[in-house]
Amino acid sequence: MKSLRIDNVSGVVTGRLGEPVLTVGSVRCVDGKIAAFDDDTDADVIVDANGATLCPGLIDSHVHVTFGDWTPRQQTVGWIESYMHGGTTLMMSASEIHVPGRPTDRAGLKGLAIAAQRSWENVRPGGVKVLGGSVIISPALTEEDFAELGAENVRLAKVGFGAFESQSEAAPLVRAAQKAGFVVMNHTGGASVPGSAAVSIDDVLALECDIIGHANGGTTSLPDEDLERMFDAPGALQLVQAGNLRSSLRVIDLAKDRDDLDRILIATDTPTGTGVMPLGMIKTIVEFSSLADLSAADTIALATSNPGRVLHREEGVIDLGRPADMVLLQPPAGGVATDPLSAIERGDVPGICGVIIDGQVQGLRSRNTPAPARLATVH
Repeated sequence: MKSLRIDNVSGVVTGRLGEPVLTVGSVRCVDGKIAAFDDDTDADVIVDANGATLCPGLIDSHVHVTFGDWTPRQQTVGWIESYMHGGTTLMMSASEIHVPGRPTDRAGLKGLAIAAQRSWENVRPGGVKVLGGSVIISPALTEEDFAELGAENVRLAKVGFGAFESQSEAAPLVRAAQKAGFVVMNHTGGASVPGSAAVSIDDVLALECDIIGHANGGTTSLPDEDLERMFDAPGALQLVQAGNLRSSLRVIDLAKDRDDLDRILIATDTPTGTGVMPLGMIKTIVEFSSLADLSAADTIALATSNPGRVLHREEGVIDLGRPADMVLLQPPAGGVATDPLSAIERGDVPGICGVIIDGQVQGLRSRNTPAPARLATVH
C-alpha cells in the first residue's frame, strides 16, 4: 500500500454545496483514496501543509483537447500540465473539434472518438485525468453507432458542430446517445468556429442534453430573456471563463432565486480563440464568489462536486473512500486576506501550494498563481 498524510491543515472544504468548512488538521490517503481524517498513523509521504486550506481538485467539464499535451489552436505544448498548476485535476473533452483535418464522415467521426478515448486512457500530463473521446453528433450517425461506441467505452458526445440545418434536429440522436449511457453536451449561443452553427434557446430546449454547454455563451451569449428559459431544460447549466461574465452573473442570480445552484457548473471552454488559461477555473471561482455574493466554499462546489455528479465520477468531494484529488490553498502573499477563502470572496486569486492527484503529489508551489503566503513541504 502507498500512503500519504497531509498535516497542519487549517480546514477542509468538502466540495459539497451548503456544507461548512470542516475543522480537520490532517488527511490520510491510502492507495489513492482518502482513508482517514485526523489520523497520525505514519505514511510513506508526509506533506506539511503549513496552515493551508484543503479543497477538492477542480473539475473542468469543457476543454478542447486533441492528442497529447498540445493545442493546435494556440500552438502551445504543455498546457494541460500548466492547468494542473491552476488546481485542475480532472478535465472533460468538449469534443476533439480542433484536431487538424478533423473527419466528418461516419467512420471518421467514430474513429476519432475511439482513438481519443484510448489515447487519454494512457497518458496523464502533469497527472491530470483527461476524459477524452467526445463524439461529434452529426446527421451521418445512427442510433446503432452510439451502441457501438458505448461498447468501446466512448461515453461523451457533443452537439453543435454537426451539419444539421437546425441543431434541434439532432434531438433523436441525443436520445440514442443518452440511452447508450452517454453524457451529452450542447453548444449554446453564437457560432464559435467556421462551419459551426448558432444554437438558440429553442434548440437547447428541444435537445434536452445533460449539460447545456457554455450557457453564458461561447463566446456570444443568448439574449437576456432566454437565460431564464434555460432552466426549463433538464440539464446542468455550464458557465465558462471564455464566455460572457455578465450573462454568468445573471444565471447565478436566477439559480439562487430558484434554489438551483446544484445545476451550475464552472468550466473554462479553453484552449480556444480565447487562449490557454491555466488559471481559468480558479479565476472563475474568484469572479463568481466576489461578484455574485456566493461563499467561497459554495462556489468551489460549482467546480468540484457539481461537475463530478453530472459526469458520474467519484472525484470532486473530500470524504472517506473518495479519490485523493486535492488542492492546498493559501492566501496570496502580500494580500489583505488572512485565509484563502476570504481572498476568494474579496476577488483575489489564492496561492496554490500543493496539488495532489490519486494520493500523489504532482506539484507544490504553483508557477501560475500568486505566491502563497506560506509554502507546503514534503517529507
